[in-house]
Amino acid sequence: MERFTISLDEDLAHEFDHLIAERGYSNRSEAVRDILRVHLARLRESHDGDGPCVANLSYVYNHHERELSERLASHQHDHHELTIASTHAHLDHDHCIETVLLKGPASAVRHFADSLMAERGVHHGQLNLVMADAPAPDGKPADRARQRGKMAARPSAHRH
Repeated sequence: MERFTISLDEDLAHEFDHLIAERGYSNRSEAVRDILRVHLARLRESHDGDGPCVANLSYVYNHHERELSERLASHQHDHHELTIASTHAHLDHDHCIETVLLKGPASAVRHFADSLMAERGVHHGQLNLVMADAPAPDGKPADRARQRGKMAARPSAHRH
């Protein structure tokens, strides 16, 4: 592991320490690593916008909207090669939330998400897309962190 030192002004250091405590990081180094991973993943996404990805699409919709539930299910069936799984929950008498896990080329996943969120009656849609590393020609993961058995992108403050 490489080490480096950074200097922060007092206000920024205080805000950073607050973030660390809020998210449950055990130390500054782990927080910096996660921030860098997120930032670098976004850069990779902008440079390799059609590479392989995994994604979580969540949206709230009005289940009283005419045939909307059927249209949403039809979208997922029509793109079964992208859809890994979906979860549906009732929020109140009128509204439901669905979360759809997706995997495939980033452009196809974005197009699918955009078409679902554009349906009349769908509200508050959001796509969380994470670029995935393609395997190297020898079949091994291309990312060095994965070669060490670590995931390159991981949820913040995950505890077991």
